[in-house]
Amino acid sequence: MFNYWIKIFAVVFAMGVVSGIVLSYQFGTNWSVFSDIAGPIIGPLMAYEVLTAFFLEAGFLGVMLFGMDRVGKKLHFAATCMVALGTFVSAFWILSVNSWMQTPVGFQVGANGQFLPGPSWWDIVFNPSFPYRLVHTVIAAYLTTAFVIGGVGAWHLLKERVAQAQPNLHARKMFSMAMWMTALVVPIQIFVGDMHGLNTLEHQPQKVMAMEGHFDSHADGAPLILFGIPNSGEKRIDYAVEIPKVSSLILKHDLNAPMAGLDTIPDADEPPVGIVFWSFRIMVGIGFAMLGVGAWSLLARSRRKLYDWPWLHRAALLMAPSGFIAVIAGWVTTEVGRQPFVIYNLLRTSDAASPLDAPAVATSLLAFILVYFIVFGAGTWYLLKLMSSSPYVGEAGPDRGDDDAVPASDDDTEHGR
Repeated sequence: MFNYWIKIFAVVFAMGVVSGIVLSYQFGTNWSVFSDIAGPIIGPLMAYEVLTAFFLEAGFLGVMLFGMDRVGKKLHFAATCMVALGTFVSAFWILSVNSWMQTPVGFQVGANGQFLPGPSWWDIVFNPSFPYRLVHTVIAAYLTTAFVIGGVGAWHLLKERVAQAQPNLHARKMFSMAMWMTALVVPIQIFVGDMHGLNTLEHQPQKVMAMEGHFDSHADGAPLILFGIPNSGEKRIDYAVEIPKVSSLILKHDLNAPMAGLDTIPDADEPPVGIVFWSFRIMVGIGFAMLGVGAWSLLARSRRKLYDWPWLHRAALLMAPSGFIAVIAGWVTTEVGRQPFVIYNLLRTSDAASPLDAPAVATSLLAFILVYFIVFGAGTWYLLKLMSSSPYVGEAGPDRGDDDAVPASDDDTEHGR
């Protein structure tokens, strides 16, 4: 199973590096004003990510990919853990940067208008929204992985059922592991998401107003709007389906708690309600769908039918890409919800962009879209091809391509040489 999934991980890692490199250039090309003004704070945090996380991952990645038969099992496992740690450290620094842009603290404005660190870097790193954002995003990444693995396991269980083949123990194991992760961690994620929402209400109230669709203030309890069509021109939600006072209960833990609306925010400072309203509901809806799959798997497991219920397997297969959709929807909620600011309440997005003509930006953007469509299209096709093959005993790991290399003997492997 390790050899089966490590090949998939290697392709995903390579695709991630390709996409990440471009971002660092965009700071200088598309966001030069932002880089100049916020560079003294953003720059070091981005550098810490490279110096700690990327070097840590790169140093141990080769051992993890190609060292199974070349080093001892303990060292190989340690290298695998270090790669996992490196990805977490990477998330730590990147989310610290993003969170500071959402809840900027610990800075002073220099004579030239730049944001300068002080009096403590720790105030910047551990800004008010960072702990919530870190836990919420990392758990989301783990759940995304779990649903991919669960979907692949479900696919092979369904194929096994159609072909009336012998039980695929590897597929059963990966499906069981994914369902345990789903059942145990999704409730934690929903709780963490609620805490993150309360933190956002405290520090970015207009984002929550847009998420909830509250154009108007409510003095005696705000309704929870389940669905509707935001009408920013008329400042209302058309065709709203709502539950009275439940929004106040969720956000203030009091049915009658007053809730301010976007009518208290200047029009120039309001985020685009339509996008934030729907992206938030997509994220939450998928979260509760995940919760349902986890509960369904527990019921099947309690009846010893985890591998025998095809509708559960079909649901898991359908939910395989759900984590990616939820993560993207969550980031759209976060980033669009802080508009029109790139640094919340301090620097407007319109003032942070490079002084470039639209055609110049459009040309490069179209080039990137074309290249990424080809690269990620081919990568996704190859990933699906790898996942469609069933894992088997003796699965070969990634091939280094050095066919002339002398394979390690059993004795060498055992002693870690």
